[in-house]
Amino acid sequence: MDIEIFPHRILSANTTEKLLNDLEEVEGIKRMVIQGQRLPSEDINSERRVITVKGEEIDLQVQTGRVILEIEDEEVIDDIRDICEDHLHFGFQIHIGTFIRKQKTVSDKIKYGESLDQISEEMVGLTDQNAQLSERATIIKRKEQ
Repeated sequence: MDIEIFPHRILSANTTEKLLNDLEEVEGIKRMVIQGQRLPSEDINSERRVITVKGEEIDLQVQTGRVILEIEDEEVIDDIRDICEDHLHFGFQIHIGTFIRKQKTVSDKIKYGESLDQISEEMVGLTDQNAQLSERATIIKRKEQ
């Protein structure tokens, strides 16, 4: 199941960093995707910078307009809503639906060819199929307990 967090404003890099770090603490979230307008280079826009999520540095290339989460079940939505209320004082909406592709597509096969089999299942649906995969997604592994 997927949910979409749709803030009423575009998020700053600081707010995005704090929100993602708090969401990372929630058990039951499998994957997170941030979407938004692409930011120009750091020289032109100070919002494009490196953020730290779960101790790992990520080059924030977009100004966050929405956050999509793949969750295990509906029970975690209340925890997610509480975190959003802490960080998104200006308001937000949460939508339930399917927002992340779950299977590799014909377009993926055309783009990646034989190397499609080398792409891990956790990367499916996380990036724009027209973009270079290495430039658009970062996987942050959870520690197995």
